[in-house]
Amino acid sequence: MSLSAATLAKPAVRAAALDPLELRAAFAQFPQGIVVVGAEINGSPQGLVASTFTVGVSLEPPLVTFAVQHTSGTWPLLRDEASHLGVSVIGSDQQGLCRKIASKDRAQRFADVEYATDDDGTLVLTETPLWLKTRIYNQFTAGDHDIVVLEVLDLAADPTRNGLVFHQSAFTPLPSSEA
Repeated sequence: MSLSAATLAKPAVRAAALDPLELRAAFAQFPQGIVVVGAEINGSPQGLVASTFTVGVSLEPPLVTFAVQHTSGTWPLLRDEASHLGVSVIGSDQQGLCRKIASKDRAQRFADVEYATDDDGTLVLTETPLWLKTRIYNQFTAGDHDIVVLEVLDLAADPTRNGLVFHQSAFTPLPSSEA
């Protein structure tokens, strides 16, 4: 089927009529990288899981983004109390870790989780495909989320590790690039 100008001019469904469950199912067709955004605040690890991470927003300055729901209880703490944020790309073998840090029990999120911090409070998980040290560059409201733009200050990547994506409402390991 090809789309014609007439088809595009008269959408079959208007945005206001979209059912939130149908919209969520449709958006699930697009794979999203999964990250943990974290910092150590007053000696305690804090973090949230985001499946809306985007890289390459800008190279000069180097910027990345993620979206966070307005209902997040962790984001205001990270935003207001941390000078720097770590972003850890979740690896294909870290599905359980992702679920643990996304739990509602904030006190147990980092129990038995290996992570590192620096003097600025940046918190990154160990053994991930990529971690970034960042600071907030900008933030703006977009519907029921805030879009957070982060400036990348430092990074380390491990090309031997594969990432994990959220696709079709499930955590999906990316295949190895080795043939």
